[in-house]
Amino acid sequence: MEKKLYKSRINKKVAGVCGGIGEYFNIDPTLVRLGFVALSFLAGGGLLVYIVAAIIIPDQPEA
Repeated sequence: MEKKLYKSRINKKVAGVCGGIGEYFNIDPTLVRLGFVALSFLAGGGLLVYIVAAIIIPDQPEA
């Protein structure tokens, strides 16, 4: 079975992007969220990356 990246329906705080990335890579979504916050403060592009990912990554299909 092929593994696909989706926005999470379960680990969702804003749009489910970090939860989906965490589920895809089998890591804690909190670490992904911290990474986005660090990108926002350090590089200034974290928020833009999150918004683009929320638009591009499809919703998780209903089981």
